[in-house]
Amino acid sequence: MIEDTLFVVSKVFWLFARPNTFALFLACVGAGALLARRRWGRWPLLLGLGWFVTVMVTPLSAWLTLPLEDRFPRPEAPARVDGIIILGGAVEQLLTERRGMPALNGAAERMTEAVTLARLYPEARIVFSGGQGTLLPGAKTEADVARELWAGMGLEGPRVILEDQARNTWENATITHALLQPKPGERWLLVTSASHMPRSMGCFRRAGWEITAWPVNYSTAPGGQGWFDPPFSFRLGQAEWAIREFTGLVIYRLLGRTSALLPAP
Repeated sequence: MIEDTLFVVSKVFWLFARPNTFALFLACVGAGALLARRRWGRWPLLLGLGWFVTVMVTPLSAWLTLPLEDRFPRPEAPARVDGIIILGGAVEQLLTERRGMPALNGAAERMTEAVTLARLYPEARIVFSGGQGTLLPGAKTEADVARELWAGMGLEGPRVILEDQARNTWENATITHALLQPKPGERWLLVTSASHMPRSMGCFRRAGWEITAWPVNYSTAPGGQGWFDPPFSFRLGQAEWAIREFTGLVIYRLLGRTSALLPAP
């Protein structure tokens, strides 16, 4: 019951606290106040527009994202792997349901990397963790979409395990641990977006996993190269995602769901 309540609260909170949405709301309030000849309206207008201008003319989105993506460097491929866990978040259940074919989003490398690793480690178990991560669930879970996608790419069989109950990162960690019951000495890889890896590793460690980070889906390059290449809309989304991750790290730490405020290797 507590988990259900926290899940709903987190979704409702972020619906209104998203930086781009909140900045637009401030700008509209300010503009409305100025039209009504209220001088105080200039402050929310400047704050709201200031967010968009800052993202447009500075590399703020990269500055926010780099510390997350660089926190867990990608290691050399180990000689032996017993299992590989791929976190949900890369598939679109509703689009898959409506269009009749597996649909992926910008985190698609999570899914394609699974196929690459499955071929590299033919004896390893391939575990996908993802259920319904939205307030209004559809007919399909993320695991259902993963099954369809991987089957079309030749990845199927008894070594593929699909966990379809997890709704967030904490449940990814705890449910898969209870399902798989990893043994001491086993080598597991955790596949998720590089910017999501710090929070993921914190959750999995707290849940009792001994696991190696295998980040994918990078969106920044170190040293400033290409920081202004993506379109403005992409950088808005990138900055918002980074703030979401930092917010999640703080909240998860307060809830005791991560091993540290900013988990490290």
